[in-house]
Amino acid sequence: MCFSPQGDLVGGAVVTAIGIDACWHARGRPELAAVAALPIVLGLHQVDETYVWWGLQGTVAAGTGRTAMWIYLVVALVVLPVLAPSLVISAEPVRRRRWQMAPFVVVGLGVAAMLAETMAANGARATIGAHHIAYSIGLPDGYVVVGAYVVATCVPFLLSSYRHVRYFGVANLVAVIVLARLCATGFTSLWCAYAALVSGAIALHLRYGHRATSRVPVPQGASGTT
Repeated sequence: MCFSPQGDLVGGAVVTAIGIDACWHARGRPELAAVAALPIVLGLHQVDETYVWWGLQGTVAAGTGRTAMWIYLVVALVVLPVLAPSLVISAEPVRRRRWQMAPFVVVGLGVAAMLAETMAANGARATIGAHHIAYSIGLPDGYVVVGAYVVATCVPFLLSSYRHVRYFGVANLVAVIVLARLCATGFTSLWCAYAALVSGAIALHLRYGHRATSRVPVPQGASGTT
């Protein structure tokens, strides 16, 4: 998906369209609309990276490419660590599970603050690598921060009472391990692209999947307190 600007543009547009369609068909089901909105964010995120590619290749003005780079990094490193667990919590009907997820929003806030401070202090740089864009912000203690980032963005999905949301969490966690081993420099670009694809698959499930099989039932009379 992110092997070229064309791949980012087409893939991002498709995922965004899937997310819009899922949100449209989730009307009246606000708990699912929150999760359905994630592909829109991630799809537009990939479209934005198209301009990072073009800026580095000289297709658009360097200033345009650099602005796109900052938008991409702010969304990936500052917005997503907070947005991802927050969306899962907003979609979760079981109160006990919401409380279990809440600490990961705090972890996400800490990661977002540290990454934002690092970018403000060191700046950011993007270069074209082997079929990906390599981003660098001069992050110290990278393994600790990346580990916390993964925890904040993956674990809440694993705690969901919705089966399809748990599948998303498992798929992302597997991708983190594989991509971190295969391509450390392209981790941000490749994982965000993969997350966009998987979120699109989840949105398609919300659109076409049977409601009865997509959710773990809440015991009658529990009122979300179990």
